Amino acid sequence: MKTDLDIRVVELLCSRLCHELVSPVGAINNGVELIEEMGAEMADEAIGLIAHSADQASRRLRLLRLAYGAAGSDRAGLDEAAQAAEAYFAGGKIKLEWPSGRLDQSGQLLSGTGKVLLNLAILAEEALAYGGRIVVGPDPDGHPLVTAAGRNAGLKAETMQALSGEIAVENLTPRTVHAYVTGCFARHVNLTLTTFREAPDSFAFSLRN
Repeated sequence: MKTDLDIRVVELLCSRLCHELVSPVGAINNGVELIEEMGAEMADEAIGLIAHSADQASRRLRLLRLAYGAAGSDRAGLDEAAQAAEAYFAGGKIKLEWPSGRLDQSGQLLSGTGKVLLNLAILAEEALAYGGRIVVGPDPDGHPLVTAAGRNAGLKAETMQALSGEIAVENLTPRTVHAYVTGCFARHVNLTLTTFREAPDSFAFSLRN
């Protein structure tokens, strides 16, 4: 399916990318300035800050490269997407379970499924404002399923509208544009994306060919 993106969507996506990277890159700059101002006295603390922030920036870049770029579009990218997501969520308040090999055992998943799942994992993080757990794996019928489990798990109405494409492009914001492009990616590779609530504190995204 051919999918066109409005120039406003591209602009908003760039804004989101910059927002994701400005914090760790800014922290690296702060560490350098600290060394310049305080010298050897603060070198160890500054180098620790720089190392942590550089690692954070690297993990985010790897994730976003696969989520938004061409690198995540092939079938072989499924395991790489899982590894990028695992690195991104490591050490945070949200735990990720994306066991390697549980998906595509029959080799029937469409190219681009890994990209969509990765974007859904990012969206699931948004659904867990109080922390929780994200599980990526097959449903009982073997179809890909992403579940966000935690207190008050769920997405805001405007995010749900963006995900389904039932929103005017001019009404998108840097916060809702990720949901919008996730829906676009799914439709582009002919995947049907549905959402449902499994339990009061469990919200799920399902993909079917």
